Amino acid sequence: MKNIAILASGDGSNAEAIAKYFCNSDSVKVAAVLSNKENAGVHSRMKALEIPTFTFPRNEWNSPDEILDLLNRLDIDLIVLAGFLCMIQPSIIEAYAGRIINIHPSLLPKYGGTGMWGHHVHEAVIAAQETESGITIHHVTNEVDGGEIIFQASCKVIEGDTPSILAQRVHELEYTHYPKVIEQLLLN
Repeated sequence: MKNIAILASGDGSNAEAIAKYFCNSDSVKVAAVLSNKENAGVHSRMKALEIPTFTFPRNEWNSPDEILDLLNRLDIDLIVLAGFLCMIQPSIIEAYAGRIINIHPSLLPKYGGTGMWGHHVHEAVIAAQETESGITIHHVTNEVDGGEIIFQASCKVIEGDTPSILAQRVHELEYTHYPKVIEQLLLN
């Protein structure tokens, strides 16, 4: 059995899509969800799916020995970022080199880097009058959104789109593709 740890800071819709995808798998299991926010919506979504969650305040992410201990105890094969808005420390990246992935709501390298998350990305895409946007799944390195690209999928930006409308279209790509890419990485 391959074990996933999902890191999430917000509502948890991507984490939920991943957890539901693997809920009946004999090969892959979401072992836990770690967050930096005690009141994040991801906790209630995971409780409904009987997946344990853990909260580590921001200062513990800056000095992550306890987090690394937990990941080791859970025998984690892959760390999956799903709307996690906290920097991953070099010690975690080193311990899980090549085994930490993130999903970004644009076609990197466009609209990536510090400050480019969530609605900020969609606002920038629309302001630049792009004709397409999408998702990028990539390895996590010490460079924000700079890791090797694993997978991309695109969608049209339609005249009159608002950031929230574009976000819905991008979310559908995330829910469809992220679990499948995770599965391919773990089982191929």
